[in-house]
Amino acid sequence: MKRRTATAVEAPTEDALAELAAALAGLRTPEQIRAFLEDLCTPAELEAMSDRWRVVPLLEEGVPYREIHERTQVSVTTIGRVARVLERGAGGYAAALHRRGLRHR
Repeated sequence: MKRRTATAVEAPTEDALAELAAALAGLRTPEQIRAFLEDLCTPAELEAMSDRWRVVPLLEEGVPYREIHERTQVSVTTIGRVARVLERGAGGYAAALHRRGLRHR
Protein backbone atom coordinates (compact mmCIF):
# COMPACT_ATOMS: atom_id res chain seq x y z
CA MET A 1 0.00 0.00 0.00
CA LYS A 2 1.27 3.46 -0.86
CA ARG A 3 2.35 5.46 2.17
CA ARG A 4 1.82 9.19 2.39
CA THR A 5 4.59 11.43 3.68
CA ALA A 6 4.22 13.25 6.98
CA THR A 7 3.73 16.50 5.06
CA ALA A 8 0.82 15.21 2.98
CA VAL A 9 -2.42 17.06 3.64
CA GLU A 10 -5.20 14.77 4.90
CA ALA A 11 -8.16 16.56 3.26
CA PRO A 12 -7.30 15.70 -0.36
CA THR A 13 -7.02 12.01 0.59
CA GLU A 14 -10.40 12.14 2.33
CA ASP A 15 -11.88 13.98 -0.65
CA ALA A 16 -10.48 11.36 -3.02
CA LEU A 17 -11.94 8.55 -0.89
CA ALA A 18 -15.31 10.33 -0.88
CA GLU A 19 -15.15 10.64 -4.67
CA LEU A 20 -14.31 6.94 -5.00
CA ALA A 21 -17.22 6.03 -2.72
CA ALA A 22 -19.53 8.24 -4.78
CA ALA A 23 -18.34 6.58 -8.00
CA LEU A 24 -19.11 3.14 -6.57
CA ALA A 25 -22.49 4.27 -5.25
CA GLY A 26 -23.37 5.60 -8.70
CA LEU A 27 -23.00 2.21 -10.34
CA ARG A 28 -26.25 0.28 -10.69
CA THR A 29 -25.46 -3.37 -11.29
CA PRO A 30 -22.99 -5.94 -9.95
CA GLU A 31 -21.61 -6.18 -13.49
CA GLN A 32 -20.84 -2.44 -13.57
CA ILE A 33 -19.22 -2.59 -10.14
CA ARG A 34 -17.14 -5.61 -11.15
CA ALA A 35 -15.94 -3.84 -14.31
CA PHE A 36 -15.05 -0.74 -12.28
CA LEU A 37 -13.13 -2.81 -9.72
CA GLU A 38 -11.28 -4.71 -12.45
CA ASP A 39 -10.26 -1.39 -14.03
CA LEU A 40 -9.31 0.16 -10.68
CA CYS A 41 -7.46 -2.68 -8.94
CA THR A 42 -4.61 -5.02 -9.67
CA PRO A 43 -5.35 -8.76 -9.76
CA ALA A 44 -3.60 -9.12 -6.37
CA GLU A 45 -5.75 -6.37 -4.86
CA LEU A 46 -8.91 -7.98 -6.20
CA GLU A 47 -7.85 -11.34 -4.79
CA ALA A 48 -7.12 -9.82 -1.37
CA MET A 49 -10.46 -8.01 -1.25
CA SER A 50 -12.34 -11.08 -2.46
CA ASP A 51 -10.63 -13.23 0.17
CA ARG A 52 -11.60 -10.79 2.92
CA TRP A 53 -15.21 -10.68 1.77
CA ARG A 54 -15.44 -14.50 1.56
CA VAL A 55 -14.41 -14.66 5.22
CA VAL A 56 -16.99 -12.14 6.48
CA PRO A 57 -20.16 -14.30 6.21
CA LEU A 58 -18.34 -17.26 7.74
CA LEU A 59 -17.26 -15.16 10.71
CA GLU A 60 -20.82 -13.88 11.02
CA GLU A 61 -22.02 -17.50 11.20
CA GLY A 62 -19.54 -18.16 14.01
CA VAL A 63 -17.35 -20.57 12.05
CA PRO A 64 -13.99 -21.09 13.83
CA TYR A 65 -10.93 -19.48 12.26
CA ARG A 66 -9.23 -22.80 11.48
CA GLU A 67 -12.32 -24.11 9.71
CA ILE A 68 -12.59 -20.87 7.71
CA HIS A 69 -8.94 -21.33 6.72
CA GLU A 70 -9.57 -24.93 5.67
CA ARG A 71 -12.61 -23.92 3.60
CA THR A 72 -11.13 -20.82 1.97
CA GLN A 73 -7.33 -21.12 2.23
CA VAL A 74 -7.30 -17.54 3.54
CA SER A 75 -4.59 -17.13 6.19
CA VAL A 76 -5.59 -17.24 9.84
CA THR A 77 -3.88 -13.84 10.25
CA THR A 78 -6.13 -12.30 7.58
CA ILE A 79 -9.17 -13.98 9.12
CA GLY A 80 -8.28 -12.43 12.49
CA ARG A 81 -7.88 -8.99 10.93
CA VAL A 82 -11.24 -9.28 9.19
CA ALA A 83 -12.83 -10.37 12.47
CA ARG A 84 -11.42 -7.31 14.27
CA VAL A 85 -12.71 -4.99 11.56
CA LEU A 86 -16.09 -6.71 11.60
CA GLU A 87 -16.31 -6.03 15.34
CA ARG A 88 -14.68 -2.59 15.58
CA GLY A 89 -14.47 -1.18 12.06
CA ALA A 90 -16.45 1.56 10.34
CA GLY A 91 -19.50 -0.67 9.87
CA GLY A 92 -19.06 -1.34 6.17
CA TYR A 93 -19.00 -5.11 6.46
CA ALA A 94 -22.11 -5.04 8.66
CA ALA A 95 -23.95 -2.80 6.19
CA ALA A 96 -23.05 -5.07 3.28
CA LEU A 97 -24.12 -8.15 5.23
CA HIS A 98 -27.39 -6.50 6.14
CA ARG A 99 -28.09 -5.48 2.52
CA ARG A 100 -27.46 -9.07 1.43
CA GLY A 101 -29.67 -10.47 4.20
CA LEU A 102 -26.72 -12.18 5.87
CA ARG A 103 -26.54 -10.24 9.15
CA HIS A 104 -27.29 -12.60 12.05
CA ARG A 105 -26.11 -10.72 15.13
